[in-house]
Amino acid sequence: MKAAELRAQTLNQMKNELANLKKEQFNLRFQKATGQLEKTARVKQVRRNIARIKTFLRQKMNENKD
Repeated sequence: MKAAELRAQTLNQMKNELANLKKEQFNLRFQKATGQLEKTARVKQVRRNIARIKTFLRQKMNENKD
């Protein structure tokens, strides 16, 4: 997910995307624990996307306060 894509999203869209990524992260961790994980790099991608979305959520929430 690119930063430009996130800037264009609303708060609700970002929250939905965050929830989806957290579900995917859980599923990936479960697959890793059971030895079924094929794309190990996806774990890192999902983790970074979650952090990126949280950053933009905080920024948007601070903009709305002002």
